[in-house]
Amino acid sequence: MKDRQLTLREFLEIYDFITKEGIKLDGMYEHSGIKAWHDFDGYTCWLGYKDLTITLLFHGRFSIEYEHKDTLESFHKIANKFTVNN
Repeated sequence: MKDRQLTLREFLEIYDFITKEGIKLDGMYEHSGIKAWHDFDGYTCWLGYKDLTITLLFHGRFSIEYEHKDTLESFHKIANKFTVNN
């Protein structure tokens, strides 16, 4: 894992990549094990991977919830491939 945290912009890049390049199933998109979905109006978006959920909120806030630190590290390894600044 890189020794840095992903930014909101990078999370949005990941979300965009997953929704453009992923497979749509049951209202969610999935690519490389990462899922992306949004609420009915698009103001709240989520990224999910195993026990990790990232909530991307309107007005530039986000939260990250996970049970196991290794899940976060695995997510970063996959997600860094989808960002411009990888």
